[in-house]
Amino acid sequence: MAKTPTFKPGQIAPRSGQYEITGPRGGKGPERTVTRGEPLPPTPKPGSTYRLTDPTKTK
Repeated sequence: MAKTPTFKPGQIAPRSGQYEITGPRGGKGPERTVTRGEPLPPTPKPGSTYRLTDPTKTK
């Protein structure tokens, strides 16, 4: 099984959709809706990353 890529806050979102916050120790957090081409918002805690969980189905 391939590992899902993670993204850091401030990186440009490669796809539109729901991005889940993953904590520095692997805990799951809330989701944020981000549009493709926009930077990912800051996370509540340092060291957290984002993972695309539900891509938008429209183009």
